[in-house]
Order: sequence, then structure tokens, then C-alpha cells
Amino acid sequence: MEKEVQQQTGEKLMLVLMFTLIISAMSGLMFNIVLPDISKEFNLSISQVSWFSSAYALIYAIGTVTYGKLADSFKLKNLLTFGLILFAIGSLVGLVSQTFWLALVGRCLQAMGAAAIPATAMIIPVRYIAPERRGSALGMAAVGLALGSALGPVISALIVGFAHWRWLFCIPLLILITLPFYRKYLKDEEQGVPGKFDWFGGGLLAAAVALFLLGVTNGTWWIMLVGVLALVFFIARIRTAADPFVQPKLFENKEYLLVLMLAFLINGIGFSLYFLSPLLLSQVHQLTSSWIGFAMVPAAIASALLGRKGGKLADLKGNSHLFFIASGSLLTCFVLLSTFTGSSPFFIAMFLIFGNVGQSFMLIAMSNSISRTLPKEQIGVGMGLFSMMNFIAGGMATGVYSWVVDVGSEGLWNPLNIKPNGFVYSNIFFVLAALHVVILLFYYFQYHRAKRKGIQLEG
Repeated sequence: MEKEVQQQTGEKLMLVLMFTLIISAMSGLMFNIVLPDISKEFNLSISQVSWFSSAYALIYAIGTVTYGKLADSFKLKNLLTFGLILFAIGSLVGLVSQTFWLALVGRCLQAMGAAAIPATAMIIPVRYIAPERRGSALGMAAVGLALGSALGPVISALIVGFAHWRWLFCIPLLILITLPFYRKYLKDEEQGVPGKFDWFGGGLLAAAVALFLLGVTNGTWWIMLVGVLALVFFIARIRTAADPFVQPKLFENKEYLLVLMLAFLINGIGFSLYFLSPLLLSQVHQLTSSWIGFAMVPAAIASALLGRKGGKLADLKGNSHLFFIASGSLLTCFVLLSTFTGSSPFFIAMFLIFGNVGQSFMLIAMSNSISRTLPKEQIGVGMGLFSMMNFIAGGMATGVYSWVVDVGSEGLWNPLNIKPNGFVYSNIFFVLAALHVVILLFYYFQYHRAKRKGIQLEG
């Protein structure tokens, strides 16, 4: 009876979480299309107003692992309440702002609160959903992210069509609807043993992430090196502190490190779908921002429709099965994009369906695999690190892809591509397809070797 009640509670929580993720994903993307308007209003350069997105992403990445660490010691209910209220406060600050810097403060406060959401999205399925049904739960989370990603640019375009861009800060306030449900369904007893929080260690990790990402995205080597130095100090700190920010034994878990490494590479590659595709449609196909947004919608909708299907596949046939399907879908997408780079935007939009669905399936497979490699006392910080690494991969990939696009390409590497334009995009997607083949082969041999040794990558 108790197990049945917990199962029903878990299902209700996942529905609430799915709505939370929709609002969170929308908030993360809505301001991207109004950066030119903000630049014009405050007479600032695009690089200056880009902090609206960059600062949000940096704080979001660092906050994710911080909330994950805190969730190992404190009630998830209280952490999530704090995060959602802070998210709402940031939205109100942005809504009433009359200067760029106050609007940026509101955006940063939003990020500080919203960072509780990805940690929650990883922890709730682990704590409230049985392992044999966890894939379906993670599939619901993927649906929320996909719907938010699809709706964000479209709703943003509709709002700024008849109202000032500041009204975009109103949409995230809807997240307060979820707070009573979290207070009702999250358990009171979900609390670890509170210990002394290693703020110094957490600060070193935050500095390492922020400096390294800033160095990569700006192409500034000395900032990147300072970030690496901060990481060295962080490693030294967790090895010597009595109660470190991250327990060193977490990195002794070889299965965890393997999946974390694969997830980092795969997410860095997959980020090209969200970063390069709009550039391709703009520079090669000359589409306007609104049409680019609509071209990205079918792929996001397909991810939303098939997300739960991917989760069920993981439950029925295992994470490895879903991993191979996801890899095949991503490989198909990159090959098609590389081969038909200069074809109709309609075909590009169709090709992106393979990529977005594959990336959603991959996120489910990786999340489920990682959740099963961690002991209960390391779930929070372990899943938080996983989320943070995804953001780092995306940030680094942005810098690399931007540099390659700026450099350009005179030759064409894919012999099947006969269109005379978009060589640089064709070459990038060609290389990404080759990288996915290497990752797929590595996973295949690692998976079979693990099976021979009696170790299952899927937990």
C-alpha cells in the first residue's frame, strides 16, 4: 500500500515538474530574440547585452551543482521553495526595471533561483520513482524541456509584437503555481545529515567554471589558464578539507566518470543543433529571426511527443538500447545536414527532427545511467555535476563553433554535397557525424566488455 502511494505521489510530482521545466526552459530562451531591441533601447553593443544570456547561463551552471550539493544535506522541499521564490523575485525586478543594469540584476536573480530546477529534475525521479520506471519519468522531464524550448521563442515573438520586451519577465511568474504542489507532495523526511558547507571549495569550483567558460567563449587564453588554476586549487581543496564540497570518492566511481565523460562529449556535439542551425538558416538561407524560430519548432514538438516513448524504451530494453537508437538518430541528422546544407529550409527543419529527438533520447539514457551508478548520499551532488557539465559542454562548444564559423572554409569535405554554399556548416556537421561514429564504437565495445565482466553500464 505504501509503495502504491509513493508511486502515485511520484507521478503527480513528475507532472508538476514537467510544467516547471516548461516555464524554466522558456525563461532561458525567451530573451535571445530581443537582444537587438535591448541593445537599441539602451544604446549598447550586442556583446554588452549578450550578458543577458551569458550571465544567466554561467550562474545557472554553477547554481545547479550548488543546489545539488545542498540537496544531499537539506530538505529538497525547502531548497526548491527558496529557488522558486528567488526566481519570481528576479522576474519582478526585471519587470519594473528602467535601466539595463537593473534588468540584468533581475536576470541574474532569475538564474540563481532557476538553478534549483535542473537539480530537482534529476533528484525527484531518483528519490520518488522506482528504478524500473525511472526512464519514463526522465522522459517526462525531457518532454517539459522540449515543450519549453519550442514555446519560448514563439511566445516571445508574440509578446514583443504588441508589448514591451520587459513583459517577458511576467511569464516566469507562472512558476509560482507549482509551489503549493511541491510543498504538498515532497516528503518532510527527505533530509540528509547537515554538515558544514564548504563555501570555499564551492567558490573555487564556481571560479574555475566561470573563468574557463569566459576564456573559451572570448578566446582569451590567460583567463582560461586562471580557470584551470582555480580547478587545481579545487582538487587540492576537496582532498584536504574535512567536509569538502565534493567527496573525492565520487571521482573514484569509474562507471560514473565514464558516463560523465560521454555525456560531456555528446552534449557538446549536440549543442550544435541549437547554436549552428539558426546561423545556417540565417546566413545560408537568409531567413528572418521569426521564420528561424518557426523552423526550429517541428523538431522541438517531435521531441516533446516522443520523449515519454524514449523513457519507456529505457525501462523496457535498457539504457544501452536507447543510447544506440539516439546515436543512430543523431548520426542521421548530421549526415543529412552535411549533405544537404544548401537545400530548402523545409528539409533542414525536417532533418533537425532526427537531431532533437536523438538528443532528447540521449539525455534520458545518460541521466538514467548516471542515477544508477551513484549511492544515495551522492545523488544530489553527482547529478548536479552532471547538469553542470552539460552547461560547460554547451558553453565550450559555442566558443569553438563560433571560431570555426568566423574562420570559414574554402574546401568541401563531404563528397556527397553538391551545393555551392554553406561549406563551413557542411564541414562542421561532417566532422560531428564522424565524432559520433567514434563515440558509438567506443560505447559499443565498452558496453560488451562491461557485460563480460558482469558490470552493467545501465546500472
